[in-house]
Amino acid sequence: MTFHPKRAIVILAAAYSLGFSSPVIAEELIYGFQAEEFEYRAGENGEDLAVWEIDAFVGSDELKLRFGSSAEYDLNSDKFETLSSQLVLQTPISDFWDAKAGIRADTPDGKNRWYGVLGVAGLAPQWIEVDADLYFSNKGDLSVTLDAEYELLLTNYLILTPSAQIEAAFSSDEDVGVGSGINSTELGLRLSYDVLDRAISPYIGVVYEREYGQTANISKSEGEETSAWQFVIGTKLLF
Repeated sequence: MTFHPKRAIVILAAAYSLGFSSPVIAEELIYGFQAEEFEYRAGENGEDLAVWEIDAFVGSDELKLRFGSSAEYDLNSDKFETLSSQLVLQTPISDFWDAKAGIRADTPDGKNRWYGVLGVAGLAPQWIEVDADLYFSNKGDLSVTLDAEYELLLTNYLILTPSAQIEAAFSSDEDVGVGSGINSTELGLRLSYDVLDRAISPYIGVVYEREYGQTANISKSEGEETSAWQFVIGTKLLF
């Protein structure tokens, strides 16, 4: 999701040796960190998951280095169902959109995969936050992920956030449980309350996950459920 940076450090340098009487102001350095999701999920099929989606960056308005991590940790079996880390460079391409490129590593308790990443992130009409990525793996497979969310301010502190994520692949990679076509969707609805100027925002909500097509068939063959409702409780963090 789109990050709201907190400006941090202004670097000043003097150039008196070149005859200037006033200091030269270097480009402003900004950095920030947020946990968009940091939560516990209890599923209707007995799942107990610890889930996070975090993001940190450093750079300037023109170019940022951004690190992201997302994971689902199964508390019942003590293993990572998913674990993904992403490192990209991001730069503006319009007033409301950034382009990004970099690498991603998926390292759950199973087969690992490396990916190249190309994507865009920004604000669509009606102030919907959008993050879209194209991935090409070290096995030659192409896939896409689309994330969208919207913050509805019920009051100055109480915020309702619907979200949606769609994952699709252009070819199958059965070693990591992925089929071709639309793989999965995740719909979420979270109600948060800002207790410290948006730095800490506890929330509760629900999430509905579903798999489709070949991906669902792979899960069924392994005895796994292909859809589930989950109750979530957690907090957003922003620094």
